[in-house]
Amino acid sequence: MTSIKVTVIVPCYNEERTIEELLHAILGQTFSVDRMEVVIADGMSTDHTREKISSFQQHHPELEIRVVENRQRTIPAALNQAISESRGEIITRMDAHAIPARDYIEKSVAALEAGHGENVGGVIDIKPGSDSWIGRSIAIATAHPLGVGDAQYRTATKAVEADTVAFGTYRRALVEKIGKYDETLLVNEDYEFNTRIRKSGGKIWVDPAIRCVYYARANLKNLVRQYFTYGFWKFRMLQRYPETLRWRQALPPVFVTSILMLLLLSILWVPACILLVVTLSLYLVILIAGAIRYAISRNRLSLVIGIPIAIMTMHFAWGSGFLWSMIKSLFAGKAHGS
Repeated sequence: MTSIKVTVIVPCYNEERTIEELLHAILGQTFSVDRMEVVIADGMSTDHTREKISSFQQHHPELEIRVVENRQRTIPAALNQAISESRGEIITRMDAHAIPARDYIEKSVAALEAGHGENVGGVIDIKPGSDSWIGRSIAIATAHPLGVGDAQYRTATKAVEADTVAFGTYRRALVEKIGKYDETLLVNEDYEFNTRIRKSGGKIWVDPAIRCVYYARANLKNLVRQYFTYGFWKFRMLQRYPETLRWRQALPPVFVTSILMLLLLSILWVPACILLVVTLSLYLVILIAGAIRYAISRNRLSLVIGIPIAIMTMHFAWGSGFLWSMIKSLFAGKAHGS
């Protein structure tokens, strides 16, 4: 009979910058290392990720680490492969660029065993992906209420039931009950998984006493790619579960659509041009006002500019991805119907 109680599963691809930090954080957990294992599903990394994992294994044989190859190179496939290789009765899902606090697993397991929820997690503390003014701005924007709305795993100040959680801990029996991650969704696999938990009568529990550091995207180009992808796959997920739509998810595509319509109308209609200018001006004023206290508290004037730019990037990229997914689905439906 295995003594392993918790398996930490980690999807991974080209994470040479943070993989060792993650492994050190897992090794340093207050939960007994003898009762943990780590299964890393690597998407055929082309940097030094694998070498760094091997070096860590050699220097720290007390932590059992296994690497499986994720030739599909998608996150849900990686998670499912890691689950198949896991031996623990409890599974903690972690990212290769996330660093859990020392008591992350201990507190997550305690909350799970106390019956607070079927999937338990905490609040993520966003850190800059680069030491630049825009890197620092992106880190704040991706945790700002104007950027992420009421997402509890980023904003919760007390333990609360939520719709989803970033890096959850759950029992293997739950996976056997509701199934693994949906591999047809390249993004939003966590949200879809948590939706099935809630539909089966389970609860998602977020406790801010459970903390994890997460490194944000380093620049605007990567932020655009990230949020466009989020929006694109959110629509695909909502096609299956339209009742899960939240106001924070509906606003970006509605806003982007409104701006595009006003842009088109303003070519021929002066009132539309005036309304466009007023709307964008008000939008900028709100974003700047939301950035000022962060700039003052950190004594960085650049944040007054950087935070609004980052939030705008998130809104427009997410909304555009959502709309593009909707358009593609519409034309695909017509093609199938013809």
